[in-house]
Amino acid sequence: MGSSHLIEIYRQHAQDWADRPAQRAKVDGHWRDITWRELGAALEGVAGGLVHLGHQAGDKVGLCARNMPEWTQVDLGILAARGVTVPLYPTSTPEQARFILRDAGIRILFVGEQTEVDLGLAFLATGDLDHVIGLDPKVDLRGEPRALSLQALIQLGAGPASAGEVQRRAGELRRDDLLTLVYTSGTTGEPKGVMLDQANVMEAMHLHDLRLKVEPGDVSLAMLPLCHIFERAWTFYVLYRGALNVYIRDPLTLIEVIGEVKPTHLCAVPRVYEKAYAGIHGRIAKASGPVRALFLWAMRAGTQRVRLRILGQRPGPWLALKLQLADRLIFRKLRELFGGRCKFFPVAGAALADDVNVFFQAIGLNLKYGYGLSETCATVSCYEDGTLPIGTLGRPLDGLAVKLGEDHELLVKGPTIMRGYYNRPEETAKAMTADGFLRTGDAGDIDALGNLIFTERIKELMKTSNGKYIAPQRVEGMLGKDPFIDQIAIIADSRNFVSALIVPHFESLEEFARSVDLKYQDLAELVAHSRVVAFFEERLQQLQKELAQYEQVKKFTLLHRPFSMELGELTPTLKLRRKAIAAAFKAEIEAMYRNVGH
Repeated sequence: MGSSHLIEIYRQHAQDWADRPAQRAKVDGHWRDITWRELGAALEGVAGGLVHLGHQAGDKVGLCARNMPEWTQVDLGILAARGVTVPLYPTSTPEQARFILRDAGIRILFVGEQTEVDLGLAFLATGDLDHVIGLDPKVDLRGEPRALSLQALIQLGAGPASAGEVQRRAGELRRDDLLTLVYTSGTTGEPKGVMLDQANVMEAMHLHDLRLKVEPGDVSLAMLPLCHIFERAWTFYVLYRGALNVYIRDPLTLIEVIGEVKPTHLCAVPRVYEKAYAGIHGRIAKASGPVRALFLWAMRAGTQRVRLRILGQRPGPWLALKLQLADRLIFRKLRELFGGRCKFFPVAGAALADDVNVFFQAIGLNLKYGYGLSETCATVSCYEDGTLPIGTLGRPLDGLAVKLGEDHELLVKGPTIMRGYYNRPEETAKAMTADGFLRTGDAGDIDALGNLIFTERIKELMKTSNGKYIAPQRVEGMLGKDPFIDQIAIIADSRNFVSALIVPHFESLEEFARSVDLKYQDLAELVAHSRVVAFFEERLQQLQKELAQYEQVKKFTLLHRPFSMELGELTPTLKLRRKAIAAAFKAEIEAMYRNVGH
């Protein structure tokens, strides 16, 4: 497999492809390319600067910032100094950040923008850190002598002594070097540091080569947080393959920039496509009769092609002709919303509803749906080229073994499985079976062709007081496709029926209010209006037809504010933190179960 260490590969790229662009980002409103030569110089500079600050091989270094090219430059610089990168979400509360700093023994923290700088400075004041390094050149370090800009750090490390030590460490790089601690998002209890080493990541690169085709000239847009293993492992892979990685700090700007970037690859969670699906259908519902009819005709042809692809067949001449026309009139325009150059877009992180998946495959957007965990260095399985196993998560990567354990739990074994949880031998032992398989905590199945099927997070299964099990993600996925529903949280545990907290899509709802001449002062008054509640009741009835009686939402409350990451109600990949939501909306939940004769 050639080099055994990620840094050796990137150093080679910096020599071989010196003038080719490796990274791209917007600086003061203009896109700027960073060549492989510049990326190579930055990673050596960061490594030298760390050595100058007294960093020893194996030391853990924190990295807390939104997506920017410097994030990756620092990540690679830490690895070049034989350090261990520990990402912290920029949305972390001070308590969450302090827990990770202390648990991992971090003394140097790289921070992105002013919010993170101020968080770092507060930790310097309490003695939790020795040094803070600001990535964005515009930040104010408040005159703190132990706080440096990234440029100042690189200059510090430019001396022959530091460079010599980095060179010496380059000769000591090993496959069993710890590469990172990835702290799990803590949807269930205290965060744990997943230990991944160089061998895990190098094996992941190799296994992806056997499954995917990414090449120089491809453009990947990094929108998901780099703190998350999905985007970070993918970034490693994009650079390993010599493709261009484009960074945006704010994922909410995706719609604005995607047409400029025109990515061939884009990692996203299913929610991105559920929202796009709802938005497109919402617009079609408002379109003129002929436009609607044309859209439905095109979708019938596209869906027919998907059915044939599932069976491994090709369209006949008549369908091929219809598809050509549908593409010219409808599909191409829809694909333009995603930049128009998609080779494949990886999707993972939650369940993707079949009809949403089929819709995008039908318009020719190649979603490569997959499944993975921090503990497995991201990908366990994904769709293979030329197959479209709708309803499944694709087959495991070659080299990974997956089997079913108790309660249909998916168990995984292979060279990408973590070394364990940092400083938590008991937790590590609990996570592994006697024969060395990782317990994923996810229930599922394996079909006759070896494709994995996800049913539910075992820990998230809810049991009603009548003894019925509810899979909340399934119900939420089904209802969340509605263009009027932005977010939804199912309540059912130990209750005698299912209820829901619903955050409406406020733009669509306000449009509806105008169309029926509804008067209201603010959003709180709007969501409480009997006309709006009746409107949602009607929609839910339609949406829940495929659900069993006991799974259906019997009561709901419309909320006038969204669930928020800042308040700890969402993880950075938009998963619900159910405990925090239940605490924040305790009164609303209790009101739904009061005086109910169910």
